[in-house]
Amino acid sequence: MAYNFEIVSLARAKLAQQKLEREEQLRVRLLDAYRQTPRLQQIDMELQKNMAYALQEAFTQGSDPVAVMEQARQKNQVLQQERDALAAQVYPAGWLDESPICSRCGGSGYIGSTMCICLESLCRQEQQKKLEAMNLGDHHFGSFRLDYYPTQYNASLGFSPRSIMEKTLNHCREFAAAFTQGAGNLLFVGGTGLGKTFLATAVAKAVSAQGCSVSYEGAISLFSKLERARFSPGEDSRREVEDLTNADLLIIDDLGTELPGAFVTSSLYGLLEERLRLGKSMIVTTNLTYDELAKRYTPRVASRLYGDFALLSFVGSDIRMLRSQNP
Repeated sequence: MAYNFEIVSLARAKLAQQKLEREEQLRVRLLDAYRQTPRLQQIDMELQKNMAYALQEAFTQGSDPVAVMEQARQKNQVLQQERDALAAQVYPAGWLDESPICSRCGGSGYIGSTMCICLESLCRQEQQKKLEAMNLGDHHFGSFRLDYYPTQYNASLGFSPRSIMEKTLNHCREFAAAFTQGAGNLLFVGGTGLGKTFLATAVAKAVSAQGCSVSYEGAISLFSKLERARFSPGEDSRREVEDLTNADLLIIDDLGTELPGAFVTSSLYGLLEERLRLGKSMIVTTNLTYDELAKRYTPRVASRLYGDFALLSFVGSDIRMLRSQNP
C-alpha cells in the first residue's frame, strides 16, 4: 500500500524502538540469569571467544581455516548444550536467546524491497492515529443514525429521504468492505448537515483499518497544499503532493468552500486526471449541483466528477439543527 513518507518514517521509528526494547529486555534477563547461575555467563563468554580465537589462529598461524572453524564449532556445540540444560532448569525455552523482533524480516521492516507485514501493521496504526488526531469525531457506519431522516414519501425525490439514505449508507459500507486498487470513486452531493462528512470519515476509517493508505483533506487545506507546492516548492510540499497523488484513497471534503480561481480549477482538474490515470480511488463531497460545479470549475471538471464517480445523494433536513433541537 502507498503509505506516505511521514507515516512510514513514524512506523520505522516505532519498529526501531521495539527492537531496542527487545534488546534491553534480553539484557535484563541475562543479567538476572548470570546472578542466579554464574556458569551461564562463563559459557556465553567462551562461546564468543572460541570463534574469535579460531579466526585469529587461522589468519596468523596459517592453520587450515576449515579444520580450525570446525573444531571451534564442535566446542561451541557442547557449550550450547550445557547452556540450554542450565537455562531449562530455571527458564522457559528461548527465554535467554536473542531473537529478532520479526522472524520474517529480522526486524528490518523489509524483505528485499518489499515492506514486511510487521512494518505494514505499524504503518496502519500510525495512519489510524493520524486520522484520530484530525478530530473527525466518532464517525463509524454503526453510529450513523437513519432515524434523523424522514420516512414520509417525498414526491420531488420519488422516495422517502430515509430510503435514499439507507441505500447511500449501504453503498458506502460495501465500498469500504470491498476496497482494493481501482475500487472506483464516489461523489457525495447534498445540502449542509446531511451526513456527507460523517460517511466520508466512516469510509476513511474502515479503509485505513484494512491496511490501505488514506489521505483526507478539506478543500481549503487541499488547495493550500497544491498552491504551496506550485509557488513555494520544497521537499515537504513535494511529499504532500505525492501523498495526494499516490494514496490508495483520497477524500476531498467540502469541495466548493475554497476561494475560486484559475489555479484552483486547473489544479483540481490535474489532480483528478492523474488519479484517474493511476486507477486511484477518490471520494469528493460537495454541496454543489452539476450546474454549479460546471459554472465554478468549468464543464470539463463537472463532467469528470459526474462521469467517473458514482453519485450518492444526501437528502433530508440539517441533522445539526435536529440535534440541537432534540439533543
